[in-house]
Amino acid sequence: MSIYNYLVRKSNGEILSMETYRGKTILIVNTASQCQFTYQFDELQKLYDRYKERNFVILGFPCDQFGNQNPENGADSLTFCQRNYGVTFPVFDLVYVNGVGSDPLFSYLKHEVSFRNLDETVMTEKLLLMKIKSENPEHLQGRNIKWNFTKFLISSDGEVVKRFEPTDSRLDIEEAIEQSLAEKVLI
Repeated sequence: MSIYNYLVRKSNGEILSMETYRGKTILIVNTASQCQFTYQFDELQKLYDRYKERNFVILGFPCDQFGNQNPENGADSLTFCQRNYGVTFPVFDLVYVNGVGSDPLFSYLKHEVSFRNLDETVMTEKLLLMKIKSENPEHLQGRNIKWNFTKFLISSDGEVVKRFEPTDSRLDIEEAIEQSLAEKVLI
């Protein structure tokens, strides 16, 4: 299997093959409109603007599985992102990323790369961990996605390269994108 074997549902309900993005470096993100990390839409848009001309794309997948922080459907989520954050990268339909009914693409992604444990010595991560333990402790099991705004970097050849937790630095993410784009140029 590869990322290109999966189908996704656009915010308008149409089905799209991930094959559409073959040859592009991709950052896939599970998003939410009412989360403490929602400000990351602004950062994601800046990354998209900076690298889109270099065959890079961000794909946003709204998810209401973490504290019911995205109650809108896909179309309303897209409108929210565009209106409030000027998002121009693709935003898809609402998905589940863990458990029964988990979107097959996310099941694949989370099993392709390992996750980083949240660091309790970092205040934002400690607070997030406390929230997860109180609201969704099952998300701490195995390779589950822990919270909204978990990101997966996919190389231009479709390989899942790296997973970023919601609290990871935009600079670290940008560095990994740069490295992936540079590797494409070297090939």
